[in-house]
Order: sequence, then structure tokens, then C-alpha cells
Amino acid sequence: MTELHPDLRENVRMLGELLGQSIRRYPGQDCYELIEEIRAAAKSDRRQESGSGQRLVNLLGKLSDDELLPVTRAFNQFLNLANLAEQYHGIRRKRGHQSDLMVESLGEVFDRLKTGGVSPEELHQRVADLRIEFVLTAHPTEVARRTLIMKYDEMSDCLAQLDHDDLMPAESEEIASRLSQLVTEAWHTDEIRHERPTAVDEAKWGFAVIENSLWQALPQFLRSLDISLQDATGKGLPLRASPIRIASWMGGDRDGNPNVTHKVTRKVFLLGRWMAADLYLRDIQSLRAELSMWQASDELKAVAGDSREPYRHVLAELRDRLIKTRDWAEASVNGESADVTGILFENEDFTGPLELCYRSLVESGLETIANGPLLDTIRRAHTFGLPLIRLDIRQEASRHAEAVAEMVEYLGLGDYLSWTEQERQDFLVQELQGRRPLIPRNWEPSESVGEVLATCEVVARQTPQALGSYVISMASKPSDVLSVILLLRESGMKYPMRVVPLFETLDDLRGAPESMAALYEVEWYREYCQGRQEVMIGYSDSSKDAGQLMAAWAQYQAQEKLTHVANQYGVHLTLFHGRGGTVGRGGGPANRAILSQPPGSVNGSFRITEQGEMIRFKFGLPRLAVQSLTLYTTAVIEATLAPPPKPEDSWRETMDWLTERSLKAYRDVVRDNPDFVPYFRQVTPEQALGKLALGSRPARRKATGGVESLRAIPWIFAWTQMRLMLPSWLGSDVALEEAARDNRLPVLRDMMQGWPFFRTYVDMLEMVLAKADLRIASYYEQTLLDDDKLKALGESLRKRLQGCIQRLLELKEQTQLLEGEPVFAHSMRVRNPYTDPLHYLQAELLKRDRESEGKGEVPELVERALKVTMAGISAGMRNTG
Repeated sequence: MTELHPDLRENVRMLGELLGQSIRRYPGQDCYELIEEIRAAAKSDRRQESGSGQRLVNLLGKLSDDELLPVTRAFNQFLNLANLAEQYHGIRRKRGHQSDLMVESLGEVFDRLKTGGVSPEELHQRVADLRIEFVLTAHPTEVARRTLIMKYDEMSDCLAQLDHDDLMPAESEEIASRLSQLVTEAWHTDEIRHERPTAVDEAKWGFAVIENSLWQALPQFLRSLDISLQDATGKGLPLRASPIRIASWMGGDRDGNPNVTHKVTRKVFLLGRWMAADLYLRDIQSLRAELSMWQASDELKAVAGDSREPYRHVLAELRDRLIKTRDWAEASVNGESADVTGILFENEDFTGPLELCYRSLVESGLETIANGPLLDTIRRAHTFGLPLIRLDIRQEASRHAEAVAEMVEYLGLGDYLSWTEQERQDFLVQELQGRRPLIPRNWEPSESVGEVLATCEVVARQTPQALGSYVISMASKPSDVLSVILLLRESGMKYPMRVVPLFETLDDLRGAPESMAALYEVEWYREYCQGRQEVMIGYSDSSKDAGQLMAAWAQYQAQEKLTHVANQYGVHLTLFHGRGGTVGRGGGPANRAILSQPPGSVNGSFRITEQGEMIRFKFGLPRLAVQSLTLYTTAVIEATLAPPPKPEDSWRETMDWLTERSLKAYRDVVRDNPDFVPYFRQVTPEQALGKLALGSRPARRKATGGVESLRAIPWIFAWTQMRLMLPSWLGSDVALEEAARDNRLPVLRDMMQGWPFFRTYVDMLEMVLAKADLRIASYYEQTLLDDDKLKALGESLRKRLQGCIQRLLELKEQTQLLEGEPVFAHSMRVRNPYTDPLHYLQAELLKRDRESEGKGEVPELVERALKVTMAGISAGMRNTG
């Protein structure tokens, strides 16, 4: 049995002891002894294979209301500290230490590609043209408060300092003392938000990720990429190359979120410019201290005049303009009038003087100085730009159709919504080709249409560098895209913005290739998009709609066909992957997911959403961010230059056979069983999730409705909390069972061996099944269900889960789950004694919560403890939704 790495185990032990010391100092000495007794009971119950958890249940059942909160908080806090230790372990640099999470280096991947026949010229060209864009989203899955995240980050710094072998005893004591203080501060800090963040708060959090991590990490990574490319091809990264870009939905995603208005979006654009000016100002002031030399090119002297320190002269002008820009942005955010004279608005106004200094240093023989901090700032300028982040706008297709329809009706041109698709297209193209304005001067639109148009006006005032994509959810026809372009143009847009249809449900995915072919057939649009198109693939809703296995296959086929259609029309396609953190939302190890995409679909460009707690896990610390950027970049380059082979026809037929069965089995339960929704509502904490102030967006698209109206995140969150993990395996159980009965397991093993897509799917299924827990799911049912029909449904689902586990073990020819992932398996075992009490407490607290609601009032201690259990289980599972 693989144990945790000794260094990791030591850090987990140390942090746990420091937490224990903090708890001992908590008012009431009995608290610590009680917590230790509960932990010991959880461990003991786990050791007994068939143990019912009865000893633990009995202990927890005796807790008074006053004891509930400190006990839940203690287990929650330990799980957060364990996560912190694991996260740091992945990036630690202690001498002689090999991290279990080390990623393959850029140089190793470049060498493998060259050995495989890729020429240095092609490798250099592909890397120079690379476009990888991370889209930070405001999806509400980050449970931890910002104030605690900052404390955890400083704890990581302390662990890094303690790793040095040359510390004096006094230095070690000082660092250890600070670490103890931070753990104590965290223990005495409320871990639950009591007010929902606004959309602007979310955007500020996204900016903080850039300020605290990516601002340092990005130039470090690009320097590494430059050196590796130079070693592999003889040429480094071009000065203006920006292979990595950062975009955001925070403050731009209005789909189902009434709190994101045009005023919010405008404020976020301005805040981004304020933050960028402030960050660049620090860079410029530092560069002025560095660039004191007098040798300069004639080009620079012509700008600097007879200044003895020409670089400082040029940088002083930039400094003054950045101060003006920051002051203008701050005043604008506050609604005050501001002087725009001399502000930096277009990227070239900023990058031009920097590149002038760079060229002058190189020409003067000072290339070593040119390639120092100045180059880092130039790289930042080309990546982040003056807007800091590229803001995506997302809106639902019917809102644009409604806006066009109101205009058309006002002008007396007919009923747009009743027109055929061809009639709509003809009208839209005719208007796009014309020169007269469509929006009537004195027209007063309805409130909802006015908001759409006001958003378009805010977008139209931005520079191209400030904008990501305009994403249209529920898009299915060319008119959905053309109407957005028309509304933007009518609002004053002067250049072509990327307009991106989002295909989410099973039917949408199946219809996507035909929809895009129809759009490419529009000659006007082909000229507009200039040979480049982005299409977004939604993972969450397709999985909720059809089950994980069917959704994964539909996504794969849609990408294949979309790539083929784009090639037919000579269009370079970028697929935008709307993945979440969990397997049920398309999550999982990023490099394996990218390398299992259909051949040709990753063609030097890749766009992906990063959300909630996954932003922290991947980009929360500078060294962690460098590692994540390396991992994504190597995978995209390899998938571009050495894509996986096409699947064999017999494998496709097998996938069709499997998914036909999985889809029916999934929908028979989720859609057609009348007991399913009541079971879901009663056995999971779904109804209580709204009490966690996670994000600015409502948990439901509609105030009423069943599972179909529930957002994918709370849907996954709820099942994860009670450990049935249903969305990720339901349907696959029947497919694997019938495959075994039909003697198809040998074929499935061949598919695992030769087809990365299928192997990745099976590995992700195994990971989810390892997180499932039959005993805990059963306890939730015993505690929360009274109806015998619902209990019977629960029992049948648990039997199906057990059957799915057995079939997967048979398929992989293993005796237990995660045989090939021993470190992950051990990490789960370490967490179980801390998550188990939270599960049992949560079930009991849900029962008390519901009983109290029936009486009219829920005790505050019960409500707070319930919220803490949700946060703690999320930490223990390493994800929420």
C-alpha cells in the first residue's frame, strides 16, 4: 500500500498539531478531547470493513447544540489544511525531493516531438502561433472565504521557508511561530460567507488572482518557454508572442444572472483598467531604477532628446500617463467626471515605448539587460494588455431575438419571431450590408431589450484587447449569431468581435455541425469572421441532460464533425471547452483530457473555462500557476503536432451501442421515475445549498421547476455531499453490465489500450466511484427518508452503484479501485476520518433544519453548523460542483 510522501505526511501532521493546539486554547477544554474521540471512532469504523459507523453515530448523536459548531469547524479546518499541504507538496523544491505531482517539462515534450519527426521549423512556428486562453468564471463553487484563502497562501509561504536546509534555529522558530499564528487566526475566523458576493466582488477576486499569482507566474513561464524553444529549435519566442491569454466571465456572464447588468459590466471594464494601470505603474517604477544606462540607439535618442538617461526619460513619460490612466479609471468607477487627456487606452500606446527601449538596448549591445525585467513587462503587456483581462459577454439567444423583434415591430416591418429562419437570415444580412441605422432615434424599448442594447453599447466602447468572446447560450441557428453582430454594429462597434455559439444539450450537440455549416454558407458572415471561428462546447448541461457517458461521446462526435465542417469551408476552428472541476462537468486531469480530444480538433488553439475552487488549485500560487501553464501548453502542443489516432469503426459502433443503453438507463431514472425528484430533494442538501452565499448567481434558472431548471453546479454539488456521486455513473452501470453479458469486455479493453478518449473516460469513472461511499449514502437515506417508495429507490440506486464498481473492476482487471493511482487512493484514506463525521453530522443537521423550518425558525447554531459541513465536505472531496 503506497503511503503519502514522508515530507507531505510530516506537513499534514505538523499543521494538524498546530490546529489541535489552537483548539485546546478554545474556551472549554473538553472540546479537543471530544474531537479526538470522534476522530478515533471514525478511524476505527473505517478499519472494520463491514462496520456500520455505529460508534461514530452514537458519539455524534450525543452532541449538544453548543458542541455542534466547534466539532464541525475542527474537521472542516483540518481538511482545508490537508489540501494546503498537498497543494504545496506539488510545487515544493526541497533538495532531493521529487514531487508526486511534477509535470513533464517543456524541453522533454519538445525532444519527444522532434524524435517523432516534427521538424524544428514546424515546432517553432506552432509554438510562436499558439493561442491558449483561460477563462476565469464566476461559477459559484469556491466555498472558502477570500480572507481565509489569503491566510492559507501565507501558510504555504511558511512551509516553503521551512524547507530551506540552511536556516538558523532562531529563523526556524520565527517561521514556525508565524505558522502557528496563522493556523490560530484561521481557527478563529468565520469560514462561512454570510452575504452573497456581488458580480463586481467576483470580478475583483479574479483580478486578485492575476495580481497575487499570474502577474509573477506568466513571465516566469514565458521565460522557460523561450529557453526551451531556443534549445529545441535554435530560435526563441518572438517578442510580441502571447501564447497564453486570460479572459473572464466575471461581470460579463448575464445568462440566468439578473445581477449582471450593463452598469456592472461597465464598472468591471473600468476596474480592470484601474488595476492594470496600478500593476504596470509598479513595473515602470522598478524599471526606471534598473535602466540607468546612457548608451542608446538613434531611434531612442530622437524621442528622449538630449537626456543623459534616455531610458528613464521615456519611462518617466509612461509613468505619468499610467498615473493619469489610474486616476481616470478610479474617477469613472466612482461616477465622477475625469480628464481623458494623456491617458493610455490603446495597447500600442504602452507597448510602443517599451519595445523602443528594448530595441535600443539590443542595438547598443546590452541584450542581457534587455532580456531582464524589461522583457517581463513587455510579455505582460502583450498578454494582459491595458484592460488587464479580456471580458467575455454571455447572453441567451432568445434575448437577442426579442431585441430585433421589438425593433422590427416598431418599424412596421412584420413579426420577426414568426418568420422562418431563412427570412430572418435574409433580413439580418440585408441590414448588415446596408448603411442606414436600424435603431429608431426616438424609440423606447422595453426594459429587457433596453438592457441588451445598453450592454452592446458598453461593449462597443471598448478596445479589441478588452474583449474576449460574445457567447450565445441556447444558440442553434445562423440568425442567433447574425442578430448579435447586428445589435453590436447598431451600438457603434467598429471591428469584428468574436461571436461564439454555445452548444450544450444532447440535441444541441448533435445539431451543432449542421448549424455551423449553415452559418458558413452565409457569404457575408464568412467575410466577417475572416477565416476564424470559435465554438463553445458545454459539458455541464449535456451531462445533466443525458448522463456522463452519452454526453462524453456526444461531445467527442460534435467536435469531430465541427472540425470537419470548418475544414470544408477553410475556417480555423477554436473549440472553447466549458468544463467544470468535477468529472460530472467535464473535469479531470487537464493534460489527459486535452490529449484525448479528437485528432485535428486541437489545432494550435484552445480555450477553456476555469472556475471556483479550481482557479485556486491551479493558479492560486505563482509556482503552482507556472506548473499549470506548463501542463496545458505541453498538452496543446502535443495534441496539435502528434494527435491521437482516429478510433476504429468497430470502436465507434461499440460506443454507439454503449451510449444507447446508458442514455435510456439514465433518463428512465432522472426523467421518467416519478419518485426521483422527491428522492433527490429529500436525501441531498440541495434545498439547503442556497444558504451558502457562494456566488452572485441564483442556483436555479427559474424560481420553480424540477431538476431540468436546476443549474449543473448545485446538481453535482448535492450528490457529492452525500457521496452517491450519481450524475457521473448513472447509465454507465447498465452499459457496462450489458457489455459484460454480451461478452464485449475484451473489445472495451482494446478501446482502453488504443483510444485515449475511452481510456480517459474509464479512468475518470474510476476516480468518481472511488469517491462514492455506499455506507454514507445509506445513512443519509435512513436519516432523511420516511417514504418507503423513496427508500426503495435509494436501495436500488446503491445496488446499481455497487454493480458499477464491480463491472469497472472486472473491466480493468483489478481487485480494488485506484490500483493505478496509489497516491490519490491514500489521500482519500487520510481524509476519510475527517469527512465521515461531517457527513453523519450533516444528515442529522439537515433533519433538524427541516424539522425546525416546519416549526417556523431554525436555530442559528444548527444553520451555521450545517453550512460548515457543506464547506468541509467540499474540501474533503477537493471539489464542489
